[in-house]
Amino acid sequence: MTWIGDNLGLIWEQLREHIYLAIVPVILGLIISVPLGYVATRYSWLANPLIALGGVLYSLPSIALFIVIPAVLGTKVLATANIIIALTIYTVSLLIRNVIDGLRSVPVDVRQSAIAVGFGPIHRLIAVDLPIAVPVIFTGLRVVTVANISMVSVGAVIGIGGLGELFTLGFQKAFLTPVVVGVVLSLLLALVCDLILVGLQRVLTPWSRVTTQVGEVV
Repeated sequence: MTWIGDNLGLIWEQLREHIYLAIVPVILGLIISVPLGYVATRYSWLANPLIALGGVLYSLPSIALFIVIPAVLGTKVLATANIIIALTIYTVSLLIRNVIDGLRSVPVDVRQSAIAVGFGPIHRLIAVDLPIAVPVIFTGLRVVTVANISMVSVGAVIGIGGLGELFTLGFQKAFLTPVVVGVVLSLLLALVCDLILVGLQRVLTPWSRVTTQVGEVV
């Protein structure tokens, strides 16, 4: 406890870095995945290659990406951009399948009704397709968010790892407290982010609560 009290500034700084490194790639990955998924549903021959490519990218070891990206892009080894780019790649590789499946789950008659009332492709995507696809997309979003929170710690190997740096500190000094603090905060962060996403999904799909309530009454 003495170590925790004496190092609250360090712990808070690493936690803030961890949140930044984990969440920014999720946002970027979602922004990239939605247009890709939309294109893949419009041109169905693209779907399977994109999903297969995602599987290949996700199979790449994270530490290898953290090291290779600076060499490819010319960034500094200790630049946070390396972690963000690598985790964005992982996010897209996981999320693309869910976006495609979510958009495919939109009933044909609903889509045709939207077209009949004059919705253009983009208007239909925003107003009809994406709201219906939200549950499927958010399933993948929850998985990838927790995965990113876990993988950020690997970046400590190159000196940028948020809470992972507490692991390194503990191992270097053969001192367990920083490791325990890092593990506990990582778990709590994953739990909080998951609860936030569940709440956000409920806000974005109010009709699902109405359906559940009607079912319970019946």
